[in-house]
Amino acid sequence: MKSGLVALVGRPNAGKSTLLNRLVGQKLAIISDKPQTTRNRIVGVKNFGSEGQIVFVDTPGIHKPLHRLNVRMVDSAIDTFKEVDVIAVVIDASEPGGGGEDYLIELVKRSKTPRILVLNKVDLVKKEALLPRLLEFEKDGFEDLVPISAKSGENVDRLEKVLLDRLPEGEPLYPEDYLTDQPERFFVAELVREQVLQQTRDELPFSTAVVVDKFEEADEKGLMRFYCTILVDRESQKPIIVGKGGSTIKAIGTAARKELQAFFDAKVYLDLHVKVKESWRDDERLLDSLGLPSRRRK
Repeated sequence: MKSGLVALVGRPNAGKSTLLNRLVGQKLAIISDKPQTTRNRIVGVKNFGSEGQIVFVDTPGIHKPLHRLNVRMVDSAIDTFKEVDVIAVVIDASEPGGGGEDYLIELVKRSKTPRILVLNKVDLVKKEALLPRLLEFEKDGFEDLVPISAKSGENVDRLEKVLLDRLPEGEPLYPEDYLTDQPERFFVAELVREQVLQQTRDELPFSTAVVVDKFEEADEKGLMRFYCTILVDRESQKPIIVGKGGSTIKAIGTAARKELQAFFDAKVYLDLHVKVKESWRDDERLLDSLGLPSRRRK
């Protein structure tokens, strides 16, 4: 029996979160076409019967940080390198390589942890264009190269086998019914934030956060109640979130409530407010409350 931890690392928008959801068979990470969607490390556990267990760790995309928020995100991803048994480097096959990708590869190469190259989004690329990319990565010392499509599921079963083979022998790290280490409040905030990302544009998604002010378990009628605040950086951003006549925040609330009801399998009451908090991305105390680890406190 094999058992161990696998980090999913990569540049923003490489498809790590889509891959995590595909691997565990449940939506644990929110999805958006906006880069830097993932801010926290998310653990997802998959059991393979008598073959073993893989504990996947989805990480924020590695990018050049401009705020304390981004510094913590990138630190969180890099710190994972030494905490896992295998690093799965997820690369977007539909995008040309560049300085950011080279930086990521060099970072991973400095680690002594075994590494696998996962070339994602192959469904968006002509097959004859994949071989040159794979040959490039062969020179970087990866122990295996696996082309996949996290969206369609193409070749994901082979990736699972490759990762399982690379793990050490041992008993499962978690019970069979264990899925993730994140609390329910985390998923409330994330599912609301996902809809903020979906319903807004430009740079606004980067300067928003969601705080769960109150979380009420299901009452005798099976109704759960969540009270959340959407934070923005500037006063000028507040009307964008609210929308004309409250149209945007209503759309965010309606879509988020639908996702929350599916996630909790319960009726949900969702109350949303918008609050301006300048420079929240550099507010250490607020970043602590959002569950983003800080190296300076280690």
